Amino acid sequence: QVQLVESGGGPMQTGASLTLSCAASDRPFGIFAMAWFRQAPGKEREFVAAINWSDSDTYYSNSVKGRFTVSGDSAKNTIYLRMTSLEPEDTAVYYCAAGPLSRVASKYIYWGQGTQVAVSS
Repeated sequence: QVQLVESGGGPMQTGASLTLSCAASDRPFGIFAMAWFRQAPGKEREFVAAINWSDSDTYYSNSVKGRFTVSGDSAKNTIYLRMTSLEPEDTAVYYCAAGPLSRVASKYIYWGQGTQVAVSS
């Protein structure tokens, strides 16, 4: 069983920057990518960003493109989400996921416990 542990969330002001981290305990076969999703109260979980381990290609949702950057350290099985120009609409629980590369949450095999990001104006 792969454990994913996120860290770095917290309360922030509009316009601030924040970096989330997610460390995976292992990377067995089938874990070709890691991703960030988020879920705001009353809303469905949505794709934020992903990184493909094989070529380090990155993918973003339109709502965060240009503001958020996903990166990874394959030696540490760790990914990061650098968030800049935070907006109140970014308030959500951010989840880390591992599995095949996809923008669809149900495709991912392993999930972290989530870390809360709250942006106030």
